[in-house]
Order: sequence, then C-alpha cells, then structure tokens
Amino acid sequence: MQSDFNAVAVFALVAQEKSFRAAADRLGVTRSAVSQTIRKLEEALGIALVSRTTRSVALTEAGARLYSDAQPALIEMQAAWEAAANLTGHPQGRLTLAVSSIAESFLSGPMLASFLDANPDVKLHVTVTDDEFDIVAHGYDAGVRLGEVIAQDMIAVPVSAEQRQIAVASPAYLKKYGIPSHPSELASRRCIGWQISAHVAPYRWEFAENGREFSVTVADTVTTTDMGLMIKLAVAGAGISFGMEESFKPAMARGELVPVLEEFCPHFPGFYLYYPSRRNMAPKLRALVDHLQDYRKQAL
Repeated sequence: MQSDFNAVAVFALVAQEKSFRAAADRLGVTRSAVSQTIRKLEEALGIALVSRTTRSVALTEAGARLYSDAQPALIEMQAAWEAAANLTGHPQGRLTLAVSSIAESFLSGPMLASFLDANPDVKLHVTVTDDEFDIVAHGYDAGVRLGEVIAQDMIAVPVSAEQRQIAVASPAYLKKYGIPSHPSELASRRCIGWQISAHVAPYRWEFAENGREFSVTVADTVTTTDMGLMIKLAVAGAGISFGMEESFKPAMARGELVPVLEEFCPHFPGFYLYYPSRRNMAPKLRALVDHLQDYRKQAL
C-alpha cells in the first residue's frame, strides 16, 4: 500500500510538470526511475494513465481522473507532514519558490545568499517563470509576483519598493531620431517588445495621463522572449524599449540607456512574496518571511 501511495505521488508530479524529466529533476532521481514507477502503477491499475511521445506527456482520461481525485489528498498529506515537522520549530528542508523573471531585487542575489547563511539547513529551489499557475497545486511553498496578479485568498508580503514601467532608448538612437513627447508617437517609432513566450501576446505598453491609464499599440520592429536580448538591442540603438525600470537600471547607470516619456510612467505597488494561509506555517517559510522583512528594513 505504501509503495502504491508513493507511486501516485510520483504520478501527480509527472501530471503537474507534463514531463518525466522535469518530475525526475524535482525528485532528485533519474528519468528512467520515474518512468518505471509510472509503468508499475499502470500495471497495478490495469489501465494507461499517460500518453507518451518523444516531446511531451499527456494524461489519458483515466490519468486525468486519478490526478483530479488524488491531488487534494496529496496536498493534505503534505500539509500534515509539514505540520508534524513544524513541531521542531527549526527551519529545515527544501523550500521551493516560483519567482517572476522581472523581480530583479528579489533575484539579485544578496538577499537570498544572506537567508541561506542564516538558515544553513534550508535547501532553496527557485524556479524563475512568468507563467501564471496555482503554486499550491504545483507543489511550491511560495511565489513572488506583482501584487496585481496575486489571488485574493493568498497572504502577500511586500518584497520590493513601488515599481514602474518605463520607456528607454540609447543616446545614439535619440540623437538620430529625436525624443518622443507623447506615447502616441510610438506607433511610428522602431520599438523593441518583450513577451513571455511565442504563444502569448507581447507585453502591453501601458501609460497614464491626467489620472487615466491607457495602452499603446507600438510598431514592434523586434519582439523577443529574452529580456537580456531586448536590453542589448536597445543599448545598440535598435529602437525604443519598454519594461520594468529595475531591469534597465544597470544600463541606465552606465549611460547606455536614457528614460523617455517619464511623466507618463506612474509608480504602482511592487512585488510580493505570496503563500497560502495555513494554521501552521512551516518554519522554513516563516524564516524566509522574517528575513525578507528584516532585509527590507535595513535597506530603507
């Protein structure tokens, strides 16, 4: 019975990741070990649970039903395990976070490094992703996102100052083509846009004027899923780019990029660490929350 429960837990991880390799990486085992576990579970049940291809894994009807029925119980079992472990009160174990790629201050390094120094028994796993998903269903302890996209039933702790999106360009580009005076002019300018993936619409260029927010359809001469490439192209004079001010700060400090249209770029609430409300918070997560709050106080 115990081995069957373990196999269902492995199956649930495969269903979440839609990949044997990704599930194996999270478990710290080989891909073949995960595949063998799923095969034995299918043999025990007498029905196929996943459809395998060379590139992806999809659930069969039976697999989808098993995952739907088993996942809530697995979450409860994990919570019970953590509640028992929490009785020690000592931060330990694997702490998994899903963090937005544009949360520059959180991902900069010093804050996380100092957290690990203070909590040597915590093993940190950070997935940098801009996909929106249920962190609880996918087995994460917490996530870091802009406050506006966090579900209201989550506890949210600020981890950054207010943020803003700005338009930037290289001095050479502005000298050659001039400085735009209004966002509406971007429709006729060479622009460099960013998008999460090739299957998602490019990031919107949003501005505000006289208290009214509006978005602009730009002439996206270049669109990329790589933030680093977007910044390099802007520095090289390929056009005007738009994104989080923190992402551009290093290039701006070097004089490689100059902000434009700043009067149309308002500040808004920044990034938050968010996690589900639980009666007994794991010491490892409580330690991270406390460390973040202390770190922010020292930075102010």
